[in-house]
Amino acid sequence: VGSVLSSYGWYMLLAVVAVYLLVQKVSRSLAARPSARPGAAEAAEEPDVVVRRQEALAAARLRMQEELNAQAEKYKEKQRQLEEERRRQKIAMWESMQEGKSYKGNLKLNQQEVESGASASAVPKSKPNKKPLRGGGYNPLSGEGGGTCSWRPGRRGPSAGG
Repeated sequence: VGSVLSSYGWYMLLAVVAVYLLVQKVSRSLAARPSARPGAAEAAEEPDVVVRRQEALAAARLRMQEELNAQAEKYKEKQRQLEEERRRQKIAMWESMQEGKSYKGNLKLNQQEVESGASASAVPKSKPNKKPLRGGGYNPLSGEGGGTCSWRPGRRGPSAGG
């Protein structure tokens, strides 16, 4: 035994330290895990809490679906009204063409009536006052009117050099 320890003692000591460190690391990683089973956290909760949460989720989904259905119905009704208005305009245009009148003038009048009717029912949106990016006298070809660069190319032709 003495001869084995004297020849392989250091190797055995290093192996024991390595095994000890490996065991410590594995035990820490197992302790850091919340649970060994994936469903253990859900099983720890009370069943009535889980049922209430699922019912609330289902009710929220149903409410959102009802809102979406209502919006879709409003959109379909609006599209139906627009299609009916287009059909009326086409009929009016056809009748004016049959009478020999200019149909474009009537079409513009009809559109103005529709727009005035739509603006009366809808809330008009106010547009913010936008100032122009450049002054009214800006002309990029003249080189005047707000440009900070004053360089201009020289005249063409053999003016100098040689």
